[in-house]
Amino acid sequence: MNSVVMYTTGLCPFCVMAKRLFDDLGVQYTEIRVDKEPARRQEMMTKTGRRTVPQVFIGERHVGGCDDTQAALRSGKLQQWLKEAGIDV
Repeated sequence: MNSVVMYTTGLCPFCVMAKRLFDDLGVQYTEIRVDKEPARRQEMMTKTGRRTVPQVFIGERHVGGCDDTQAALRSGKLQQWLKEAGIDV
């Protein structure tokens, strides 16, 4: 199982940007489409307290949405969290 998990929908431009960020880093992720699996949206909301997508997790760490993920990348925290999860960047 991948250590990066993303809750997304099919038509969300922010989801596309978040997925592209990880694709550019060469990091595999598991995508959970809450538009195709409505019960998973409730799971996401319970875990995050948020209704919006994407919601990104690295291991058990909730990174947040697209803006949060991009900010973590710019600050170097994202790379650190990936390494802590055993993912080479």
